[in-house]
Amino acid sequence: MTVKTPAELKTLYESISFDLQTTYTGPLGQEYAVSGTHLRLWAPTAQRVEVSLYRKGSGGEPIGTLPLERGQQGVWSIYLPGDQHGRYYTYTVTVDGISRQTGDPYARAAGVNGTRSMIVDLARTAPSGWERDVRPVIPPEQRAVWEVSVRDFSQDAASGVRPAWRGKFMAFTQQGTTLHGDGIHPTCLNYLKRLGVKYVQLMPIFDFGSVDEAKPLLRQYNWGYDPTNYNVPEGSYSTDPTRGEVRIRECREMIAALHAAGIGVVMDVVYNHMYRNENPLNDTVPCYFFRQNEDGSFSNGSGCGNEFASERPMARRYMIDSILYWAQEYHIDGFRFDLMGLYDVETINAVRAALDTLPGGRDILMYGEPWQGGGSQLHRYEANKANLAMLNDRIGIFCDDTRDTIKGGCFNAREPGYVEGRPGSFWDIGGAVAAWCRSDRLPPHAPSQIVNYVSAHDNFTLWDKLLLVRYEKPEFTAADSTALAQNRLAAGIYLTSFGLPFLQAGEEFARTKKGKGNSYRSSPALNRLDWERAEKYHALVDYYRGLLALRARFPRLSSTDPHAPDALYFFSLEQPLVGWQLPAQWGDGAAWQALCVFYNPTETSKVVPLPVGRWQMLSDGISSSLWRGPARVYEHEAVLMPYSATIFGQI
Repeated sequence: MTVKTPAELKTLYESISFDLQTTYTGPLGQEYAVSGTHLRLWAPTAQRVEVSLYRKGSGGEPIGTLPLERGQQGVWSIYLPGDQHGRYYTYTVTVDGISRQTGDPYARAAGVNGTRSMIVDLARTAPSGWERDVRPVIPPEQRAVWEVSVRDFSQDAASGVRPAWRGKFMAFTQQGTTLHGDGIHPTCLNYLKRLGVKYVQLMPIFDFGSVDEAKPLLRQYNWGYDPTNYNVPEGSYSTDPTRGEVRIRECREMIAALHAAGIGVVMDVVYNHMYRNENPLNDTVPCYFFRQNEDGSFSNGSGCGNEFASERPMARRYMIDSILYWAQEYHIDGFRFDLMGLYDVETINAVRAALDTLPGGRDILMYGEPWQGGGSQLHRYEANKANLAMLNDRIGIFCDDTRDTIKGGCFNAREPGYVEGRPGSFWDIGGAVAAWCRSDRLPPHAPSQIVNYVSAHDNFTLWDKLLLVRYEKPEFTAADSTALAQNRLAAGIYLTSFGLPFLQAGEEFARTKKGKGNSYRSSPALNRLDWERAEKYHALVDYYRGLLALRARFPRLSSTDPHAPDALYFFSLEQPLVGWQLPAQWGDGAAWQALCVFYNPTETSKVVPLPVGRWQMLSDGISSSLWRGPARVYEHEAVLMPYSATIFGQI
């Protein structure tokens, strides 16, 4: 037997004849019925495939090992009669005389740490009322995304969540939680309902490899960008990772609870790489699912040792199948793609088209990071910023241009942005407000494709960044009135800009990680949401809450029309002040005839002229809920407070 080198495999996989002989459109993975289960595995280069069956998800000898039968297009299959729900299994795949034991790439359930797959009757894992769970209808003007890790959300003992549920899926289901159970200050889901965000983006909830589910979690922590099983929920977020059905049920319960609160769930998906090179995809079809250098070695555009070959037909199919599975079986409302620039444009557009075929699928959000983690061997159009015009206009991108303009570059802690007084930065604020639709910075696009943000899980929190610019040795836990004002101004800019607003959980209460720029495996204590801080900075929380509600009352800012930002009129003001006026779109139900917004990034008050008409002050830069009370009407001119975003509505 001649063993093929990785370089020879690359040549094989990229040949037209291989695609014609092996591209398969039929069912893969498990096909469960009470009477029996079909197992199907795509392994076209294998000489032999066997399945070993187990009673438990870990430990113990197999109760039997059976050969699979090879069929057309390289698909191996076996039929197991009788009710197999709860039966665990692994495959042994022999390629070029080398046998590898592995889980099922299409596994829907798994044992502890995901090494053994599990046959599952999904109907038996449905929580009570799951059949009535539906995606909430969220109009564009109400869309704002709040990003959080399942672990961070509730692991703080002050959260009021019952101990067994802290850091777990089930924490999202507990109603009425308050700070230390005081019955006054809301936390967790109770807090989210009051805040007014309509989407929660969950950092990876699929089965990841960087946390050992068999060990206590007290000192273990990881964000989870380390995929092991793409179609299985993470076991450490369940109350019992040893029983494969528990994580499925509890993940669905979390989603149902958020839906019942009117909140959509965005899933952070990481198809661009896997945790280890030894994984179910690579052990089943060596080298096929991962992009290769000319010598056959793995390309490393992810910065994590391998990168997914989305351009190969069965890899593309795998990714689309996985997305559709989560959308259909878990009722996911949106997908955020990690390192989306590592996928080819054709694949990302194909994902969008596949989602659109589902009931209500056109409303499922899709956006991603339009960059890579290193040099890639993807020699096709990448789904990145430069190719934005090639993407479907309902596929969005995180806009680092907006982020860096507002708060300064994220890789240099000391670099200031507009809110910290960077000279000349006001020129780009207008571009950010218009979602760069009136700039040649980005290719033609819809404003709704721009995800506006100033902080996410990566890099410094907004609060830490502001303090690092201001002080040589910041006191991150100390209250700082100037940093608070700059924080409000930063939020005031991106929440009054065209596009989709996005914020890191806790940004609205000055979240700090003590200056740690990358906390992916730092202590749980550093990463947790500090619910006492939410009370300490409740005025900042209320400021975000008011801006989110205000934005929802002026739908034009959330327009999908590429020409909508053309209606912006920018005033000629003393630098570095920025001011603009935007009329409402006729018939869209806006609460005001027009918005007039000013940004003042200086430490002194400024007087500015107002356009002709009567203008109600909606936000003075400290309170964003003035529009809820008695009208404060201005004509001719107004005073802008230091470090403020001041908002007026024409009446």
